[in-house]
Formats: sequence, structure tokens, C-alpha cells
Amino acid sequence: MLSSQQQIISFTQSWLAAGKSVWLCTILKTWGSSPRPIGAMMACTMDGELVGSISGGCIEEDFLEQLRDGSLKSRFVEEGNKPFKVRYGMTEEEQARLRLPCGGQLHVLLEFIDPTEANCSVFTRLRSDLENHTSTSRIVNLDTGEITASDASSEEAVIIQEGVMTHSLSPMYRLLLLGAGDVAKYVAEMALALEYDVTLCDPRPKYLDNWHVDGVETTSRLPDDVVRERFSNPYSGIIALAHDPRVDDMALMEALKTDAFYVGAMGSERTSAARRERLPELGLTKDEIDELYAPIGFQIDSKTPAEIAIAIMAEVTAVRHGQATR
Repeated sequence: MLSSQQQIISFTQSWLAAGKSVWLCTILKTWGSSPRPIGAMMACTMDGELVGSISGGCIEEDFLEQLRDGSLKSRFVEEGNKPFKVRYGMTEEEQARLRLPCGGQLHVLLEFIDPTEANCSVFTRLRSDLENHTSTSRIVNLDTGEITASDASSEEAVIIQEGVMTHSLSPMYRLLLLGAGDVAKYVAEMALALEYDVTLCDPRPKYLDNWHVDGVETTSRLPDDVVRERFSNPYSGIIALAHDPRVDDMALMEALKTDAFYVGAMGSERTSAARRERLPELGLTKDEIDELYAPIGFQIDSKTPAEIAIAIMAEVTAVRHGQATR
């Protein structure tokens, strides 16, 4: 499974490598209600092969119509064969025609990218960076259309300064779930829908035998080894759901020393307090233990596995977007 950004970059790289020119559309600004965020992309070949989205579908249809009648290429030539901006939803009539929400506007950058050696090289690097969970940025000279890549990135998806657009691309976020159980199944399903790469780890014999969610990797390796090797960067989250200190604490003692954006453990207030008393014995400092989200999830009086999963993923989402919940 790939994130939407990673999927678009991958398709664009493959199309360029196959000698196809690509239209790449990137949302620069939004006003009012918008179905897609700043930085969202859509890519399309001259044959109409399309991946990604910048609206609920109507702008895509309008784009394909202009592709078919040649007006897109004509506009590109008129603009001096360089990237150009299109503003959607500037009038009530256009909002109605494109079915944009009331008051909604989109400013979109359109780039026509030829399969040159330089462009192929840039998108090969971008694809590799994202696959290796490395921050990366696409740098576009708006006066010439030249594209380069940089390992610098920003919290802002798109920055335009002095005729240069910096488009920060995030690797796909990963979640490691500890403990094969019903809560883990619901958390995994919700996380997949939110475009996380999900792995479930349970080293206890036979616990994985009847646990399965399509799209989720499972492993019976020792949790601390899994955390150390694959879940130690800022794009990783670790969620302990085993209710077994032999599994949960083994992962937590490693996870709380990493740069993971979220580390949480399921349990009651009493269980969580007992865990905090145990963790120093595993070599963790008070500051490291203070990074633990426990009891896990928003407090919504959750009772069923599905409700608990909703509370967990709501908190994970809030933390990922910089909203403190402790």
C-alpha cells in the first residue's frame, strides 16, 4: 500500500521512464471549503491515464476535457512553455459548474513534464526517498519549469518564494501494533483507511494463528528488535495493545527512546500507573516515560473494541497533526 503522494510520484516516475510526458497538478492555495489540502497532487499522461485527485471529481473531468480538446497544451505554449496557475471557483457560476462547496476556491499549479534524463532522475530520487521513509522536497523554478529535489523539507506543504516553489513530500507514516486481538483488528482497519503502513507484532506462540487483516504485515519477532529496525523515525507510531507486559513493555522500552511521533499503551488509569512504575527498571528516564500516551486514546467511555479503536486513532491523528492531547 502506498500513500497518495507516494503513489503519484511513483506513477509519474514510471510514466517518465517509459518515455511519456506528464501533466502534474499541485494545489497551491485553498479558500473556503476544499475537498483536498494544499500540496495535494494529480498526475495525468497525454493519453488520459490519471492518478491522484485535486477535487471531488468535477475539476478532474474539466481537466480531462481540456486535455482532449488541446486547450491545456495551447495554454502552456501561451505561458511560454513554463508552469502556470489556474484558479477554480472564482465565480458562483464556476463553483456551481465544478460542484465546489459554497465559497470554495482552488489555486492549482499545472506543469507539463517531458521525459528528459534530468526529469527522470529527479523523480527517481523522489520515489526512492519516499520508499526509504526519508523527507524530501520537489523544487520547481516557476520561470523555467526546471525541477530539482532536496532533502530539506518544511511543515508547510507548499512554499513559494522568489519564483521558486518548494513542495515538501512526506513519506508514508507507519504504525506498529503490539498484540493480536480484536482492538488491534479495528485499529489496523482504520489505520489502513487513513493511509498508514501497518504492521502487527506478537511474539507469543499461536496468537497470530487466527489474526488477519488484508494489507497488514504480521510478525512474531521480538518487539524491541522490530521497533529498533523499522519504527524509530518521526514517521512511525507504536501502539501497545497486548495487555501483556512481556510484549508491551518490551516494545515500549525501545520505542520511548526513538523519534517516533506517537507511542501509546492501552490500559486503565491503574494499569498505566503501574506501567510507569515499572518502566524505570527497564532503563527509561522520567522524560522518556513522560512521552508515553497512557491510558491510550481520547476518553469517550469506550467499551467495545471498535469504540476503543476510534478513540485511539482519533488521538493518533491529533498528535500527528501537532495537537497535544496530554
